[in-house]
Amino acid sequence: MTKRLNAKHKIDRRLGCNLWGRPKSPYNKRQTKPGQHGPTLRRKPSDYGTQLQAKQKLKFYYGDISEHQFKKIYKEASNRRGDTGQYLIELLERRLDSVVYRMKFVPTIFAARQFVNHGHVKINGKRVNIPSYVVQDEDIIQVRDKSKEIATIFQGTEDYKEREIPEYLEVDQKELKGRFLRAPMLSDVPYPVAMEPNLVVEFYSR
Repeated sequence: MTKRLNAKHKIDRRLGCNLWGRPKSPYNKRQTKPGQHGPTLRRKPSDYGTQLQAKQKLKFYYGDISEHQFKKIYKEASNRRGDTGQYLIELLERRLDSVVYRMKFVPTIFAARQFVNHGHVKINGKRVNIPSYVVQDEDIIQVRDKSKEIATIFQGTEDYKEREIPEYLEVDQKELKGRFLRAPMLSDVPYPVAMEPNLVVEFYSR
């Protein structure tokens, strides 16, 4: 389980946005940074600061992936021919924990990682317990029959924009089963805040 599970709301205030679009985020009521100087802090960020902020937003959004893992994903994206920022988003969305979250089997990306870790998910009929597993086009993702009664999965249907099921997935909510149809574009991903993978590329290209 990620060490950030109990501190995810602090991330919103630190980054200055409601990162997951949640109605209960403290940022909705207090849009200042944490700490005694938070309300009065008015510093203009440098180019480096802006790039770092973009990288942190993207990394935290996917459950606070470790820096080592995130950089590894970036390197894989940069080794491909074409738009590195686009490939970065694609690789993040192909992670099994991301797909389980997008399919609304669980309420949060943190819960998705734990759900996969505990072996509740199958891909093409085979049990997979690796959250970073890369899902391929036409893969079938489903919740194991023995796991369908777990209460957590029925909390994943909260009705707000960020939980819309994107077009690159096909999901049967009743059967808790879905298919990964194609590689997503940045415009396909229902982020509640603007993500800037181009700035992440600039950060690592320094």
